Amino acid sequence: MDNENQSVCEEKTYEMIFNIHSESLYNFIYYKCGDQNQAEDIVQEAYIKLWNNCSKVLFKKAKSYLYTVSRNLFLNEVAHQKIVLDHQSKQIKQNNIETPEFLLEEQQFMEKLKRAIANLPEKQREVFLLSRIDKKKYSEISEIVGISIKAVEKRMSQALELLRKQIVEI
Repeated sequence: MDNENQSVCEEKTYEMIFNIHSESLYNFIYYKCGDQNQAEDIVQEAYIKLWNNCSKVLFKKAKSYLYTVSRNLFLNEVAHQKIVLDHQSKQIKQNNIETPEFLLEEQQFMEKLKRAIANLPEKQREVFLLSRIDKKKYSEISEIVGISIKAVEKRMSQALELLRKQIVEI
């Protein structure tokens, strides 16, 4: 009986596949993750999957199967870690944002901003609010106000400069 047609479900064949491929498979995963324990766990999991699916995997496809399963297990762990980290960072942000101090600072800043906008000269305030609140393009503001696009740009620039100064001073 040649190796290609041997059943992976036979213990000696399975053991032979393990002896032939386990070290290089471990190195393959270790180079990806840089963690010995993680690499060992993934290789072990891949061999368990091979054993559980031995009737579906031909001997000649066992190596490819092991590498594919290992790579997928590694990618799943990376994706899981990313989700865990994203969740942790959202929790940290949420905890920081919802502190009473932050809410008070945010409220004070919004009051400063409203006063600063109210203190802008009328022409600059008009352009600023049309742009930032109504989300109008400069060309639309130009038509509404009846001035050139360059004049809109200049008024917007002046408004932003005044706002920066007023918010810093307040």
